[in-house]
Amino acid sequence: MKEQLEALKLEALKELEGVNDSKSLNDLRVKYLGKKGPLTEILRGMGKLSNEERPVIGQVANEVRAAIGNGIQMKQDEISQRELENRLKEETIDITLPGRKPSQGAIHPLNKVIQDIEDIFVGMGYTVEEGPEVEQDYYNFEALNLPKDHPARDMQDTFYITEELLMRTHTSPVQIRTMEAKKGEVPVKIICPGRVYRRDDDDATHSHVFTQIEGLVIDKNVRMSDLKGTLLQFVQEMYGKDTQIRLRPSFFPFTEPSAEVDVTCASCKGDGCRICKQTGWIEILGSGMVHPRVLEMAGYDPNEYSGFAFGMGVERIAMLKYGIDDIRHFFTNDLRFLNQFVRI
Repeated sequence: MKEQLEALKLEALKELEGVNDSKSLNDLRVKYLGKKGPLTEILRGMGKLSNEERPVIGQVANEVRAAIGNGIQMKQDEISQRELENRLKEETIDITLPGRKPSQGAIHPLNKVIQDIEDIFVGMGYTVEEGPEVEQDYYNFEALNLPKDHPARDMQDTFYITEELLMRTHTSPVQIRTMEAKKGEVPVKIICPGRVYRRDDDDATHSHVFTQIEGLVIDKNVRMSDLKGTLLQFVQEMYGKDTQIRLRPSFFPFTEPSAEVDVTCASCKGDGCRICKQTGWIEILGSGMVHPRVLEMAGYDPNEYSGFAFGMGVERIAMLKYGIDDIRHFFTNDLRFLNQFVRI
């Protein structure tokens, strides 16, 4: 049996010399040291040995097991080192390459335009006011000269929660709440940014939720010329000094007289193109002198005070400023679109 063990050791060590990969090495380990291997078979026959032979053969068997195990471990270290060297050669790292900068977020283009608009009007002495998006019918309609049966309510398809609660359709309720809080004091000079909601079909130019900024000025001797000068200064700071405006007569229940405001087309500079439908002008907002009835309901004497108001859709302003052709880009969170505004 001793001779069998020595022969087994020599056979295993010789076969070990030809092993060059981890899989073959594991197969060899199972072959010689596994439960069904020759070494285990030999050791099972030790029960037939005499008491004198058993310790001698046991010691030889342990030496053979240790010799094969050590040989396998040395071969494993050799294979692991070689595999590491090969992997390092294949995965060479060029430390002279520039590093990859982590992705950074940026201000959403709508928020950037809101900030720009706020900066312009704050620079003209306005304050920024906010109000609830879930609004009372009184503030959203009635206090703005739109009683329950007024046909102009059909101009704004509304999300009603109850008969008296709704999702605001414009930020004009903030103007009413501010005037009430002022309790007849002047001057009132505010802008009101915020989300508004209307039951509209979403397409390239419409959305059921959008952002609006409205402005309000109330004082003594406020005239239509003040409104025009304010809006001209705004559009020239937003779109450039060469931009001009024109006012077209319109109708809003809460202003009288009322006007739609157009600006010089940024694409053709007023010459006429597809974007402006060959007119040279693009509409951006509505405006007018505050209706005397609105002043009276908010606690101001229309015989003593006057004012003007205007309202604009932020998405419309941003689309014109950045040449965006679909309002839905603002809400889909597509990084390909948003990454264009990282450095703006």
